[in-house]
Amino acid sequence: MNHEKIHLKQQVELLWVFFFIWYFIEYLIRLLKYKNHEMAYKNISFEREAYINENNLHYLKTRKYYSFLKYLK
Repeated sequence: MNHEKIHLKQQVELLWVFFFIWYFIEYLIRLLKYKNHEMAYKNISFEREAYINENNLHYLKTRKYYSFLKYLK
């Protein structure tokens, strides 16, 4: 549940539509890099932030805007 709440915060920051555009483009780039759906999906910056912090129930209270950017690699 917290994982999805993190995604909601990301979506609000990017005005919903830009989140999905960025998500799709980043997925395609990762798919070209890894040539594997699972690896591409797990390495999307939005997913990395959500998976890493999903068990921290206080994360959203202290999360800075656009925190997903530090999960780009």
